[in-house]
Amino acid sequence: MDFTLDEEYRLVNETVARFVDNELMPLEAQVLAREADGGPHELSENELAPLHEKCRQLGLWGLDSPAETGGADLPALALVGVNEALGRTIVPFTFPPDSPNLHMLLATVNDQQREKYLEPYARGETVSAIAISEPGAGADPAGMITRAVRDGDDWVINGRKIWISRIDKADFAIVMAVTDPEKGSRGGISAFLVDRGTPGLEVARKIRLIGGHYNFEVVLDNCRIPAGQLLGKEGQGFAPMQLRLVVRRLQMGAWCLGMARRALGMICEQANQRVTFGAPLADRQSIQWWVADLETRIHCLQLMLWQAAWKQDQGQDVRTEASMIKLYGTELASDAIDWAMQTFGAMGMTKDLPLQLMAQRVRLMRIYEGPSEIHRWVLARRRLKSSA
Repeated sequence: MDFTLDEEYRLVNETVARFVDNELMPLEAQVLAREADGGPHELSENELAPLHEKCRQLGLWGLDSPAETGGADLPALALVGVNEALGRTIVPFTFPPDSPNLHMLLATVNDQQREKYLEPYARGETVSAIAISEPGAGADPAGMITRAVRDGDDWVINGRKIWISRIDKADFAIVMAVTDPEKGSRGGISAFLVDRGTPGLEVARKIRLIGGHYNFEVVLDNCRIPAGQLLGKEGQGFAPMQLRLVVRRLQMGAWCLGMARRALGMICEQANQRVTFGAPLADRQSIQWWVADLETRIHCLQLMLWQAAWKQDQGQDVRTEASMIKLYGTELASDAIDWAMQTFGAMGMTKDLPLQLMAQRVRLMRIYEGPSEIHRWVLARRRLKSSA
């Protein structure tokens, strides 16, 4: 098992790290000031345009898109470093296109859908969203009640979806719906491609979240789409959705690695500079133990990510590893940021430092893509079942 990157991929990682340092980090002050004044956390179009142009110049576009669509087709192992670098900054930026939906499309589209949806999306020309969760169903796909019924040459979808990102900007959405209630998640859930402006698809409300983030709730009221908008095979939408979740969970683990490393760096810098009661904070045992624990746990997360990415590149199933990484990474980043806040004292409570946005971001991450409790339950159930 070799975690060494080829020279080409190592250079991409270095370019990404420089992009974060030179292009994103300088934007942090204005993002923090805007958020502190109650303004939007997201970047404006005027801020995004030069960043996207720089990405094109540097070849940082479609990093894991297929080569035939003009992408770099990076392996999962190389993407660990890309996402770790992005995790170091509170500036909300993603190298187009957002990766998880891309992988779900790659696994399911037919030739017509490839041309209409996948290829423009992979080139970063369109925006997508995915609608999975429902009010009351939470993280349980068996509780999904949104229905899609075949009506001649069409599908008609009825239901409500919640906690959807980017639906306000999306050119199309992947909508998960039940097509066979008796089978449920075991062969009864299908995926559909729904274009923006389709009659019957209505954004019901914007839901503001902590850290300047927001999601949406949508209503599907007799939303009629052509039969050709079925994504993949009827009743087989659950497995590709799981693939999408695995990709996102590995991303999240790498983001958490970046956040934890930055928080540790802030702890060490402050501890060496700050003097209390005649001695630097670096001499205090509590600080030393935090540093030792974080060094150890960061090393563990790094190895977990490399191993899972290597296995994924070999075509192996990494659902279990992705659950472990999502659980371990979010809790590690939570501790790292919290200890950094403690190290800075009152200053750590201000909106002048990035710590408060980092803390809110990782708190959200402990919920979406499966809450920590669900991952613990799934991991324990798998292990106990294997020992029965």
